[in-house]
Amino acid sequence: MTVRGVRRIIVSVADLDRALALYRDALGLGEKYRAGDVVMLGEPEVMLHRRPPSPGLAGVAASFVVDDVDAAAAAAEKAGATVIDPPGDQPWGERQAVLTDVDGHVFCLVS
Repeated sequence: MTVRGVRRIIVSVADLDRALALYRDALGLGEKYRAGDVVMLGEPEVMLHRRPPSPGLAGVAASFVVDDVDAAAAAAEKAGATVIDPPGDQPWGERQAVLTDVDGHVFCLVS
């Protein structure tokens, strides 16, 4: 068996509208469809699923490629995200910011 790619990232959220303000409105992931407690967004696919979240800093973090890490981090923070590591140049050649979303899930913004 070989993994051929990542299909989607599923994020458990307490409030869909609050999560959409971050992932759709601030980060620009286009809304594809809604079905009950699920909203599917953009590429890569991010599925927001309304169910009790159980965030933690030891979990898996998605990294989203953006044009401007500083601007995207500022927009995310304005939409309710919390900055853990502010935008900075990394030794592996990326500029990166690490944040938590409105439910406490860790995610990264990179360019």
